[in-house]
Amino acid sequence: MDGDRLVAAARAWRDEDPDPETRAELDALLGGEGGEPDLAALADRFGARLEFGTAGLRGEMGAGPNRMNRAVVIRATAGLAAWLADRGHAGEPVIVGHDARHRSDRFAADAAAVLAAAGFAVHLADRPLPTPVVAFGTTHLGCCAGVQVTASHNPPRDNGYKVYLGDGAQIVPPVDAEVAARIDAVGPLAGVPRAADGDPRVRRVGDALVDAYVAGAVAQAVEPDARDLRIAYTPLHGVGRDVLVRVLTEAGFPAPAVVPEQAGPDPDFPTVAFPNPEEPGALDLALDLARRTGADVLLANDPDADRLAVALPPRPGAGGGWRVLSGDEIGILLADWLLEHGSGPDRLVVTTIVSSSMLGRLAAARGVAYAETLTGFKWIARAARERPGLRFVYGYEEALGSCVGTLVRDKDGITAALAFAELAAAEKRRGRTVHDRLDDLARELGVHATGQRSVRVAGLDGRARMRAAVDALAATPPRELAGVPVTEVEDLRPGGRLPPTDAVVVRGEGVRLVVRPSGTEPKIKCYAEAVVPVAGGAPEDLAAARARGAATVDAILDQAVALVG
Repeated sequence: MDGDRLVAAARAWRDEDPDPETRAELDALLGGEGGEPDLAALADRFGARLEFGTAGLRGEMGAGPNRMNRAVVIRATAGLAAWLADRGHAGEPVIVGHDARHRSDRFAADAAAVLAAAGFAVHLADRPLPTPVVAFGTTHLGCCAGVQVTASHNPPRDNGYKVYLGDGAQIVPPVDAEVAARIDAVGPLAGVPRAADGDPRVRRVGDALVDAYVAGAVAQAVEPDARDLRIAYTPLHGVGRDVLVRVLTEAGFPAPAVVPEQAGPDPDFPTVAFPNPEEPGALDLALDLARRTGADVLLANDPDADRLAVALPPRPGAGGGWRVLSGDEIGILLADWLLEHGSGPDRLVVTTIVSSSMLGRLAAARGVAYAETLTGFKWIARAARERPGLRFVYGYEEALGSCVGTLVRDKDGITAALAFAELAAAEKRRGRTVHDRLDDLARELGVHATGQRSVRVAGLDGRARMRAAVDALAATPPRELAGVPVTEVEDLRPGGRLPPTDAVVVRGEGVRLVVRPSGTEPKIKCYAEAVVPVAGGAPEDLAAARARGAATVDAILDQAVALVG
């Protein structure tokens, strides 16, 4: 887009923008009184637009179609309302929630106003709520859809808009494209009706919804006699603390020690570089608290509490420090724990193509059904819904997401925290540790070493360049992975056993590499796995297998970064 068109687009946007803050931003970028427009900044905002997809919307806040702002939220909601009406849901309830990020409450209020004016009965959260509570509310309140304003674990400057359908699961194709088409059809912003403050079609929800969620979460406890556990916890400046503490204490656990500097919501996330428990350093304050309080386990949520991170103290009598578990380790531990507390071959566990293959081996060993899906909980939830003859027990993805049972049909870091606390307390009561359980699983199923690296791709053409990198890998795959001959290359772009997606899977004997663009960040993600049998039962045999697996994964990831970089 040339300079004149950029300036014209920015002026047209400014003229209909309902937000004084972003209008002022555009005035400054347009040069104010007699100044020159900042064409580079305008191109960044108007040279592209946020795409509405299966993750809804997510991006940096600011003015223009390539930013999260009130105008974008109003248009997105008008498109969603039109799609819902087309499907016969006019007049039905919709829940709208939000986290504690900058502008989240304003965006949620705008979404509620548009939905109410379109004739929907709106349940609007009266406070910042964890994302799993809003997902739960979609089904609990009998809604035809749910909206959560959140950017999860993204940097402070970002926000997002997440959509659930009436079954409580996130949207999947072709719904995302259908809603996006309705958004594109929205005319001038002045023509989008919005209900006034105090409109009776907007009802506030809070206490009753949280009470119902807490009761449902506590009811999922499977071993209520094991409660002797010292827990350290951080919500990472997010909205998880109050609900998580209620769930743990009402389930019978002692109240956890909470990191004081991170206990309350703070949209600036001042103590961490990135509010993502996977990021190096994000758990430093929590680990310090865990050491000082003699905790048996550290639990952490991301800012909207839909993910769970876990760290364990060193084994009694052993050296070393606390160890942060990977998402795959958390996933296999919780799956094994939950399968232990049930029976029958009609049970189902689910994970994704980028997670460890260990869950499939566990399912086979326990005689239960197993499904593998594309990345994202929208697909894990659908896998359960598409198998009504099976009882969904657990699903997880390696990025710290877990879904325990059917209370919430999305990832839920709070019910996962309760399940992990029960597991840790039960092992403690037996005179064991969680490390012991991990060792048992490795001896039984083999060491499954996994790892991930990301290559950041910046710029307006970043999405196209990420896709081009995947195209190139599919066209010219490597002949070996860390010295192991490649035996299979699965191109997932055309679809087949799974819906089409921009990803390539490369496999060899005991090794695997998956490469895909991130759905929410400008990154190409590379996932590696190495499966190493444990030769014997001695500790040194297990240590040797783990060292070999870790070295192989590192070699595969070095190779992958060179391939896509």
